[in-house]
Amino acid sequence: MQLIDGKGLAKTIKEEIAVEVSQIKSTGGKTPHLAAILVGDNPASAVYVRNKVKSCEAVGFKSTLVRKEATITQEELLQVVADLNNDADIDGYIVQLPLPAHIDEDAINLAIDPKKDVDGFHPMNLGRMTLGLETYLPATPYGIVQMLDRYGIETSGKHCVVVGRSNIVGTPMSILMSRKTKTGNCTVTITHSRTKDLASEVRRADIVIAAIGIANFVTADMVKEGAVVIDVGINRVEDASRKRGYRLVGDVDFDQVAPKSSFITPVPGGVGPMTVTSLLMNTLKASRKEVYK
Repeated sequence: MQLIDGKGLAKTIKEEIAVEVSQIKSTGGKTPHLAAILVGDNPASAVYVRNKVKSCEAVGFKSTLVRKEATITQEELLQVVADLNNDADIDGYIVQLPLPAHIDEDAINLAIDPKKDVDGFHPMNLGRMTLGLETYLPATPYGIVQMLDRYGIETSGKHCVVVGRSNIVGTPMSILMSRKTKTGNCTVTITHSRTKDLASEVRRADIVIAAIGIANFVTADMVKEGAVVIDVGINRVEDASRKRGYRLVGDVDFDQVAPKSSFITPVPGGVGPMTVTSLLMNTLKASRKEVYK
């Protein structure tokens, strides 16, 4: 069993980005600029955004944080989005989810200029991904593809089972793993809460991507010997022995599944760090105008 060290890989990629940004600056080029909109005071969202800002600083990007109260109206938030769309200095931006219940997230995502949609959630970018065109891939799936690629994990001809069908991870992963690309060419099965005998479907997998949001959902009896296991889940489990009163676990029962795996990602320190790194990679693409001229 080999551990896929997402934290270490993220550090390596950030160092590569920092070198490129330094070269851009030394030749008088424009410094990549990432912005984030944070609405309300959700603690988890605040942590995510703070990590993104710190990562920008680490690689030499400019970063802007736009904070708004949870009472902001949808019309006011749409105006903030429009302002960022029209700001020529900002290459890409994200709207941190979730948003307050009175705001239509789809309406906000649709208002984002696809050229600046470095989260990769706009229908235009998702459509380009489906067609195999150059685009901004959703950050978590992009991070997973990078992990498989950089660890030299063969995917061609393999059977990949995705557990979960969210628009953020499960569905994009099913498309990426089936595409005719270096890290693709899989036969893909996507499973979810309505799948009959889900365990038997997962047991057929050469590559398991677990993104169902249930702690320790994938157990050892669901995974065949030698499978590659990518755990996307981040779940809080009560643990009185910890100072915080909880610990983080994935969607995979790591201790039981790891001995059967050829490769496996830990939680924390696996897919999570690669998500922020992928956002930086998309922003660099946007600053170079690789997707939209």
